[in-house]
Amino acid sequence: MGVLVWLSIPLVAAVGGGLWGSWANRTRKARSDGPELDGYARFREVMEKSRTGARGA
Repeated sequence: MGVLVWLSIPLVAAVGGGLWGSWANRTRKARSDGPELDGYARFREVMEKSRTGARGA
């Protein structure tokens, strides 16, 4: 009986690892890179405007 307990430990760990892995790699439909990329594009536009408006040396 003790052998079954010791063999169940890796089995439970494998099942738990599989469940965690599927949860961690799930498809996140509510969040995408769109807002972050839009914010970065606005940031670049502002930086380009400030560079063109700067005085030359």
